Amino acid sequence: MPGDTTGEAVEVHGDCDGRFQPVRDAFARNFDEDLELGACVAVTLDAEPVVDLWAGNADEQDRPWAADTIVNVYSTTKTMAALCVLMVADRGLVDFDAPVADYWPEFAQNGKDGVLVRHVMSHSSGLPGFDDPIEVDEFYDWDAIVGRLAAQAPMWEPGTASGYHAVTQGYLQGEIVRRVTGKTLGTFFREEVAEPLQADFHIGLPPEHDARVAELLPPDRLPMNTPADPDSVQGRTFLRMPFTALEPRTGAWRAAEIPAAGGIGNARSIARVLSALACGGEADGVRLLSEGGLAKVLEQQTDGKDLVLARHIRFGIGYGLWSEDSFEGPTDRWFYWGGWGGSHARIDLDARLSIAYAMNRMASAGTPDVRARRIVEAAYAIIG
Repeated sequence: MPGDTTGEAVEVHGDCDGRFQPVRDAFARNFDEDLELGACVAVTLDAEPVVDLWAGNADEQDRPWAADTIVNVYSTTKTMAALCVLMVADRGLVDFDAPVADYWPEFAQNGKDGVLVRHVMSHSSGLPGFDDPIEVDEFYDWDAIVGRLAAQAPMWEPGTASGYHAVTQGYLQGEIVRRVTGKTLGTFFREEVAEPLQADFHIGLPPEHDARVAELLPPDRLPMNTPADPDSVQGRTFLRMPFTALEPRTGAWRAAEIPAAGGIGNARSIARVLSALACGGEADGVRLLSEGGLAKVLEQQTDGKDLVLARHIRFGIGYGLWSEDSFEGPTDRWFYWGGWGGSHARIDLDARLSIAYAMNRMASAGTPDVRARRIVEAAYAIIG
């Protein structure tokens, strides 16, 4: 594998199999066009790393993005949280067709006794936000947040449509995991996923790692500037949660378990975890899911215009599936999700491929933005 490449506007570090040079070129192009501050990209094929690259700066003070730099990836964290629920379901601890209240009795309040686990996994439980405005520091109090969600009524009939649960999904999933395992989702992920796979991804970051965290640059446009109707589902979701994208700069955010938006890692660690899914549930002798448990992901749950994101999305169990608004792969047996600002993760079952991208310059557009699109399309052009 070639090492560092010099003589360009940006120095790209890391390793890239010669066959995957177009991925490296796409990554470098993002810097050449001044779309990046710092970023990383990783690709695995048959659970083996074929791309592991990083470049640029971790902050605006010119701290270099290093091999071990990690960054908050917002909703790309959902790919990890969903995996944890899939794992407990695969072990027979959770049934996707069962009411959430079977595991979390308090959740049955306000007409939610019929909300199923599969509704939580597909953003169709009707709880994308909060009835009342909420301050950021309240997200660090797990019991208070899940208590709020248990007390709320759904904003629409559960199971009839998706409405992106941008932050709430992780608390809903995490409380289910906690009720059936006795572990928080962050602890379950660390002990059952990250440590066995030696993946440097964290849901609740120990403070000794703070110095490695890249600083996010907020986008020009924030979600709370988007809703035209404050009484719509979209308005009630975004306007209740006044995030500025500066929260991950605080130790309180980084240390908290926010399983839908607070995960901290890099492309290498994301691709490493998801390589197990790409390879039938197992990587390097570490089995996370049975093949039957993995197949659940591809079971379509919703198909239509999302009530929060206002675009067409198909959700399976825990992940987005191919739709007319997503860019294609060689087959339709792939799934994905990405994070606010541009991070992205893709898992292709037929190609046995995982692709991950993370960065610190946040884009205002939805996911995936042009930077991740170029990378994914370059990888598919090689294997397709």
